[in-house]
Amino acid sequence: MAPKKTSGMKNLGPVALAMVATRFKVLSDPSRLSLLHALMRHEQHVNQLVEQTGLSQANVSKHLSMLAEAGFVARRREGMFIYYAVADDSVFALCDLMCGSIARKLGRDLKEIA
Repeated sequence: MAPKKTSGMKNLGPVALAMVATRFKVLSDPSRLSLLHALMRHEQHVNQLVEQTGLSQANVSKHLSMLAEAGFVARRREGMFIYYAVADDSVFALCDLMCGSIARKLGRDLKEIA
């Protein structure tokens, strides 16, 4: 068996572990992942995100609020619109890591699965 890689988790206490768990919970919903995926390219307002994801306006707003509260997205107002953008680029590194792991597990490109 290969030796386990060390991680930053070895020195985390209960409070820090709870914070990590909370961030993973926010990322555990496919709708929120879909919104982050749509925001990878550029900032967008709610109506654009509704169109891209197929989610209802109420759902998009609810999930964006959760993502903002967790620090994954930032928002700014311009006129009547509120624009959202990714605020924590580390989410992409995490998603790339998971997508790569899933692709290896399935033995193919994830684009084939979609």
